[in-house]
Amino acid sequence: MAQAKKATEEQELTEAEVVVEAAPVIEAVKEVKEEVAEKTTAKAGKRSSKALKEAEVKAEKEERKAHVGEASEEKPKQAAKPARSKLERRGKKFRKSAELIEAGKAYNLTEAIDLAVKTSPVKFDATVELHINLSVDPRQADQNIRDNLVLPAGTGKKVRIAVFADENVADADLSGVDNITKALEKGELNFDILIATPANMPKLGKYARTLGPRGLMPNPKSGTVTTDIAKAVQEAKAGRVEYRVDSTGIVHLGVGKASFTKSQLQDNVQAILNSVKSNKPNSVKGMYFKAVHLTTTMGPSITVDLAGIA
Repeated sequence: MAQAKKATEEQELTEAEVVVEAAPVIEAVKEVKEEVAEKTTAKAGKRSSKALKEAEVKAEKEERKAHVGEASEEKPKQAAKPARSKLERRGKKFRKSAELIEAGKAYNLTEAIDLAVKTSPVKFDATVELHINLSVDPRQADQNIRDNLVLPAGTGKKVRIAVFADENVADADLSGVDNITKALEKGELNFDILIATPANMPKLGKYARTLGPRGLMPNPKSGTVTTDIAKAVQEAKAGRVEYRVDSTGIVHLGVGKASFTKSQLQDNVQAILNSVKSNKPNSVKGMYFKAVHLTTTMGPSITVDLAGIA
């Protein structure tokens, strides 16, 4: 028994010595673990170098914003300049011409034509334009006003006429199916009006996308599809014009040149007004003309008195 007890005591002493000897090693291991944990936290936590740098940048931005806000408060606000009117934004020549027109006044047709010619601010021979606002709804088939007529004094423009027919026409600038087809194939549109016979219209279907957007596609309603080619060419040379209301119910049309005499312009304007009157739809009741204005290319608008029109 004594020997066993002695052996046990010796074993306990040996284990204690081992624990004592291993203590420094255990402490060192704990320190290493703590350092690793601190470094890990420093890499991804709020105390990391990246997080601290971002915080500094943010603080600098806030400081700059505060400084700018203080500076703007100290700087007195300048009074906003009032917006210029539409007339003030126009050119010098336009403003000078507009001074001849009394604001809000409606002129009779003779006075309006006289003023339109006087107020033309350009050096070239300007076109005199007529704009008629009608009480129609173009979406309705019977109110889609459209017609053509020959102006008594002509348009003042030299037009190039092409005739899409089998025979050659002496008065035309270009004629013959083959000649016009070759020009269209090359994309050459050296004409202002294209007249065709009904028999040759199917041959133009291929070029509808080229001619249509330019308003050159022949149409029976405009008198450019006919069997009487000679008469169509003569009327085109004399000054045949076509008009049609736009989506807002307004007719826009050139009625001559500023170099025309007053009587020539008045004859042309009156012919157009008579044509528009004759096309008044039965479904439109009451006032047909809402407003009529005369102007020139780049010139001011002149209101025409409806009392002498409607």
